[in-house]
Amino acid sequence: MDILLDIIHTFDYEFLALIADHWRGGLSDTVWTVISMLGNGGALWIVTAVVLLFFRKTRRAGAAMLVALLIGLLVGNVLIKEWVMRPRPFVTHSDLTALLDPGDQWSFPSAHTLSGFAAATALWFFHRKSSILAYLAASLIAFSRLYASVHYPTDILAGVLLGILCGLAAGWLTDRVADRIHTIRLRKGN
Repeated sequence: MDILLDIIHTFDYEFLALIADHWRGGLSDTVWTVISMLGNGGALWIVTAVVLLFFRKTRRAGAAMLVALLIGLLVGNVLIKEWVMRPRPFVTHSDLTALLDPGDQWSFPSAHTLSGFAAATALWFFHRKSSILAYLAASLIAFSRLYASVHYPTDILAGVLLGILCGLAAGWLTDRVADRIHTIRLRKGN
């Protein structure tokens, strides 16, 4: 098991070192920093969800996105990050420099990635074609966190997997609750 963990840690570091040594610099730093900032506090996803709430056709998707973000916050930031307490890459490896302020001290899992994939999956649950853009944005934000040396690849992978699970759970839950509310309204109307 120790050998496997050593391999994973080596891969995590080498991947970030590759990005830092060969891709970073100039305008690219600004572009990826701006992309990363779109995920701060789930802002992009919260705004999108609130806009979707205004339209009947997309209301369930908007509600599911908000539920997914809440589940992701509780599972990722409140539970897992505080349990695992994995230091950020630039803290562990002095040759890596953070391109931006990560917001908190722990890196596992990536909350930016988790929230993006949770929101995109909740949207997918109701509107498959529209979710393609959300998945693209979530992927770009996830990569930006690697580019900035504030997350390891395994932090991103965990964020993707947890985000998808949170999005599926939120979609299912929102759909069931909305159906139940609709049924109750129909009964009251008769």
